[in-house]
Amino acid sequence: MNITDFRKMKASSQKISMIVCYDHWSAQIVNQSKVDCILVGDSAAMVIHGHNTTLPATVDMMIQHIQAVAKGAPQKFIVGDMPFCSYRKGLTDTMETVDKMMKAGSHAIKLEGADDNASIITHIVKSGIPVMGHIGLTPQSVHSLGGFKVQGRQQDAADRILEQALTLQDAGCFSLVLECIPYELAKRISAELTIPTIGIGAGPYTDGQVLVLQDMLGLQTHKPKFLKTFMEGFSLIKTTLDQYDNEVKSSTFPTINEHSYEHSV
Repeated sequence: MNITDFRKMKASSQKISMIVCYDHWSAQIVNQSKVDCILVGDSAAMVIHGHNTTLPATVDMMIQHIQAVAKGAPQKFIVGDMPFCSYRKGLTDTMETVDKMMKAGSHAIKLEGADDNASIITHIVKSGIPVMGHIGLTPQSVHSLGGFKVQGRQQDAADRILEQALTLQDAGCFSLVLECIPYELAKRISAELTIPTIGIGAGPYTDGQVLVLQDMLGLQTHKPKFLKTFMEGFSLIKTTLDQYDNEVKSSTFPTINEHSYEHSV
């Protein structure tokens, strides 16, 4: 998949599948799958590093995750997430961050919000770098939003989100993530935009879907309403670990014939 395929897929009503991935070993699996593209999300701060929000994600943290994923998934289109405040420190600092992320292996970058970001996005796009927008629930703004809450339920808020979507399209974004908004609003936005929308907690009418790999594999204990777990990974891995522990303690692993080396003759 490349940047031109996003609009083509929307035009042909072909859904886009995106997965959030953070490391080399899982990227290798995604690389062999039919999933269209990868987002290296700043949610790594929460999922991998154990923080309560995405705010502690740094540029250096994101660079390391992007590099690992790019090495593991050379055949996938990779979007790198710009961390908190990295695109609000002035144009020079913003472009230095974008430069690092693209050289680390991103094919595009994503940033959150629309207010006051349009000129920054336009500059990045005119520099030859694809930009994915992100509106609705924007986790980097969790404190100003009053928590991780569904956005756009009231009519004025819904109209504002639609306005933001159009602003981001006009600024040059090639696609938008719509997070945790009512499905009716997501349907309206998707119908009005010429660029594809990728939903997470935005219902079935977006042009694609994105989930965190650990979430959809059932490796996390939290399960928001929008999440479907396609595998009960937590219990499966726990059972396997317990089996390993039992075999070590019962001396059934390792065995001489299958798992051990002999002296050379």
